[in-house]
Amino acid sequence: MSGAAPARFDPSEALGPGRTVIEASAGTGKTFTITAAVTRLVAEEGLALEEILVVTFTRAATAELKDRVRKRMVDTLRALEGRPAGPVDDHMRVLLA
Repeated sequence: MSGAAPARFDPSEALGPGRTVIEASAGTGKTFTITAAVTRLVAEEGLALEEILVVTFTRAATAELKDRVRKRMVDTLRALEGRPAGPVDDHMRVLLA
């Protein structure tokens, strides 16, 4: 076993084919990162939501993630249409470029 640390996830980079695992401690921005990644897969790769599998551990976390993905998708669409609902973050800027 090499003991090498896993590669640091950069949400501004393309995910590429296959699986992406995001592991982190509580309060580190996993939900934000996952919602940004799902939005990019839909917007840039043309994937349908039905083609993306996101797994979390509890029903409450699943409900929160589902709501946050939906909100992120709506906010991104509004920003792409030139009418952002709020501040545009770095992840959204990647899509607007």
